[in-house]
Amino acid sequence: MKKFKIGYTQGTYDMFHIGHLNLLRQAKAQCEKLIVGINSDALVEKYKNKTPIINEHERVEIIKELRCVDDVMLCQSLKKTLIWDSIHFDAIFIGDDWKGNERWLQTEKDLAPLGAKVVYLKHTDGISSTLLRTQEENKVSE
Repeated sequence: MKKFKIGYTQGTYDMFHIGHLNLLRQAKAQCEKLIVGINSDALVEKYKNKTPIINEHERVEIIKELRCVDDVMLCQSLKKTLIWDSIHFDAIFIGDDWKGNERWLQTEKDLAPLGAKVVYLKHTDGISSTLLRTQEENKVSE
């Protein structure tokens, strides 16, 4: 039996890579149902000040096809309590590179009264969409 009934994770998943897959597999190993929130293009532009390379509809389709994912939703907010209101997850999964981050410490406090736990999963070192984007930009400028 898995530790959690409903697990949730959220991200941009732009330029899907092995780090994304590792996180999703680790999350699914701990819950019966894994729901993945995909940050909308507008949300990414608002909080990251950049446009995703792969548009939101294609990112949703990519994540939907993964065996370890049970459901996908497009997200317009980073506020996890709003998402909890709609799906009542038991756990939210995030990479351990965010552990101790002010936003995630606040998320832990916000979700605790709702009975939802923040679970930090091992981050895959040496890979990120930002790194891939930077490498590609450097190739183009050479």
